[in-house]
Amino acid sequence: MNILKHPIFIGVCTLALAIYLAKISHVNLPNWVFFYLSDLLCMPFVFSLCLVVVRLINKDNTLLIPLGPIIALTVFYAMYFEWLLPQYIARYTADIIDVFLYIAGAGLFYKFQKRLYC
Repeated sequence: MNILKHPIFIGVCTLALAIYLAKISHVNLPNWVFFYLSDLLCMPFVFSLCLVVVRLINKDNTLLIPLGPIIALTVFYAMYFEWLLPQYIARYTADIIDVFLYIAGAGLFYKFQKRLYC
């Protein structure tokens, strides 16, 4: 699938992996990298994988994810990770900035998915 080989998708994955490895290795990076950059990258990563699956199932490499499902999944992620989990698991904290970063990432994916993946 071309999406998985696209340089931007590989770059997002590499950056997210680097942030994760830095975090578990206790590398000293600015807090905004740990707390916010991952949230911005989250939705483009998730939607790119969703697009791969949808295209594989339908055997159509021209399909795109419409705005409705993008909004629905973004709302789900925001509610799950920023409202529900912080109530039950101490490791998670609610942060309204994260919600806006999920929305920004989803918006970037929606705006550029046709240009990048068609």
